[in-house]
Amino acid sequence: MTDNVENLILEHLRAIRADIGGIKDDVREIKQRLTSLEAAVAGLRRDNANLYGDMAEQHARYDRLTERVERIERRLDLAG
Repeated sequence: MTDNVENLILEHLRAIRADIGGIKDDVREIKQRLTSLEAAVAGLRRDNANLYGDMAEQHARYDRLTERVERIERRLDLAG
């Protein structure tokens, strides 16, 4: 009777160990995928920041052109 109980316990422990091994593999894969997603998000944020920088540069160019046109209009007495 004791041998049957011990064998049953060992069988359950082996099944638990196998399940835990599978869970470890799943967690490892999830960590790798999460790291990949984090890198992708960081890349998107970097791209977004670059776009904002480009927009700011375009606005500055537009402002300089506007000032030049206004100055030309004043010199030619076209400003109304």
